[in-house]
Amino acid sequence: MAAVKVYGMALSSCTSRVLTCLIEKGVEYELIPLNLAVGEHKQPGYLAKQPFGQIPVLEDGDLTLFESRAIAKYVAYKYKDQGTDLLRHENAKESALVVVWTEVESQQYNPPISSLVYELLIKGMYGMTTDQAVVDAQSEKLGKVLDVYEARLTENKYLAGNSYSLADQNHIPYTYFLMKTPAASLINSRPHVKAWWEDISSRPSFQKVLANANA
Repeated sequence: MAAVKVYGMALSSCTSRVLTCLIEKGVEYELIPLNLAVGEHKQPGYLAKQPFGQIPVLEDGDLTLFESRAIAKYVAYKYKDQGTDLLRHENAKESALVVVWTEVESQQYNPPISSLVYELLIKGMYGMTTDQAVVDAQSEKLGKVLDVYEARLTENKYLAGNSYSLADQNHIPYTYFLMKTPAASLINSRPHVKAWWEDISSRPSFQKVLANANA
């Protein structure tokens, strides 16, 4: 059995962020599926690992971590000498830019894109009605963020420079779901953003996450 265990759902946005990172770093892991529909993530045993009752959780020996971005950063650091150098740890300038753009993802990109995915995809799965006012407002916000990305990606192949990093990888899960909605036009209408998305989403690590989830 793998020393690293991940509790979650393979295609949930946050779980797939962690799994993609583990695969990119060449780390063997065991995925322990949780059935959220019956509340397995709210049971005492799981709450002892994740007090907020969310997924995923990573266990690595006697270390238990939650929050997918923190987990991904831990994996990228612990296994920095194998797989893809997601932190650009041998280049101080690039490493600093990875930190900047991982913050941009969590603080600027994630709020509007997660709202759009919820309104345009998740609500429909549960028979709820999309709030068009929210869609319009969040589309405008995400569009402004993506204008910044378009300018950045005009000058660099990836967000932190010309090498793929954690800054790019953290964007994959929610963007994957956004591309299944009409709001995909926000990505497709910006040529450099579109090229960047097609590049990062086609990496073998994320493709393996998709294949395993659909197996």
